[in-house]
Amino acid sequence: MYRTPLPVCVIPPPLRRSLALALSLIQMMDTQKEALCRIISTLANKNEELQSFLEAVDNTLTGLQEESLKVTTELEAELEHLSSTLEETGAALRDAIKEEKQRKEAGLQKQMAEGGAALLSCEELLEFANQTLTITNEEEFLKAAKQIKERVTMAPAFRLTTRPVASENMSQFNVDFSAERAGLQRLHFLPVPRAPQIDVSSCVVCDNDITVAWQPAGEAEGDGERIERYELEYRKTNRDNSLRAAGDACWEKILDISDTRVTISGLKFDTRFVVVRVRAKNKAAAGEFSEPVAVETRAFNFGFDAVTAHAELKVQGDTVTWEPQGVKGHDPRLRGKENKSSRSATPSPNKSAGSRAGRDRFAGESYTVLGDMEMVAGCHYWELRPLADWKSFSLGVAYRASLGRFDQLGKSAGSWCLHASQWLQSSLAAKHNNKAKALDWPLASANRSDLSFIDVERRRLVHSFKTKFSQPLLPAFTIDFITCFHLVFDNYH
Repeated sequence: MYRTPLPVCVIPPPLRRSLALALSLIQMMDTQKEALCRIISTLANKNEELQSFLEAVDNTLTGLQEESLKVTTELEAELEHLSSTLEETGAALRDAIKEEKQRKEAGLQKQMAEGGAALLSCEELLEFANQTLTITNEEEFLKAAKQIKERVTMAPAFRLTTRPVASENMSQFNVDFSAERAGLQRLHFLPVPRAPQIDVSSCVVCDNDITVAWQPAGEAEGDGERIERYELEYRKTNRDNSLRAAGDACWEKILDISDTRVTISGLKFDTRFVVVRVRAKNKAAAGEFSEPVAVETRAFNFGFDAVTAHAELKVQGDTVTWEPQGVKGHDPRLRGKENKSSRSATPSPNKSAGSRAGRDRFAGESYTVLGDMEMVAGCHYWELRPLADWKSFSLGVAYRASLGRFDQLGKSAGSWCLHASQWLQSSLAAKHNNKAKALDWPLASANRSDLSFIDVERRRLVHSFKTKFSQPLLPAFTIDFITCFHLVFDNYH
């Protein structure tokens, strides 16, 4: 059979060279475009960096102007106060001198008045005596002489002291302000305390608290250098290197610390680190902050998986309460049907709980809720605090796949728990694989085991399971008989 040959397109050599050149130019343009895009991206990043830098410089300049105006105003106020104090002191000293002068003047003026009157009386008596000497009649002379004698006896001149009652000396009011003048000449700005140094080895993380200790940088001579208070700032972060990176939480402050240590209480360890820094303050100046120190919390942060919670358990954040809804959940017939369907649909630990909401919910008398995070390896620690009027609860760990909808904690081979009850009588037991061991309360410390239950209030070990886990574990809880508790995250220590 004859076939018509397909036409062959023959490209002339000049056209081929033109096409090759065009392709080369296109490839070169693509390369140049990529390089240009990289340059533009670099320029955009640099532009953003420069904008941030200029904004920071502008903020710093504004802050500098505001701070300089603030300290200048404070300086003027201090100088005015110093001038007012000096003027008040000078006025008091002047008043003291004036009062002493007036007292002495009054005494001397009185002496001058009394002496003048006595002098006048003495001169009159002297003139009368001289006149008496000229009398020639004996009887008149004797009479005048007797009068002179009587007047001389009663003359004021003979009753007055001839010594001034006050002296002109006022030397007790001489002042020497040379020391004060030298002190004023030594006036200078208050020294700024140097930054303290946080003592990392003395910092303690325990029971939702962080105790931070530090050492003063040292006080120079002079009262002006004395440290009066400390100020601590802290914030949460997940960064282990860039402690000052943007995007972290704002600094929280603890003011007016008089000691070289302080405890930050009531924390929730929902980040990997808590960064702390300290600065010292004297009478009016605060120094620079110490180098920030990241305190590792090593928290196991999980929440309650509400999808798994029994229908009569109410999950709100990190709190679970038992709220009975009637006797339907206790019906043995209903429990048998639900148990049958539960065994036929054993959940897989590799699937998410959200996709099996109906099958994962505990039922019957298994008032249980699981945690939402698996523990694959490592050491983990968390706290549970029963709220008021609790009656009974269990806490522990379990394999997801080994715990059926109606299984209770500690009654299966894949669950371990501590069961506490004060319903009818107080009791505490460790349960595993349907075996229970009654425990005394509290117990003495024991060696570390694979799973430990600890009374954090008494800081004693309650019980330990010595076992080897082969699957990821989930925190598990059973709440019944009008019980509620509050979950508290903490670190492992």
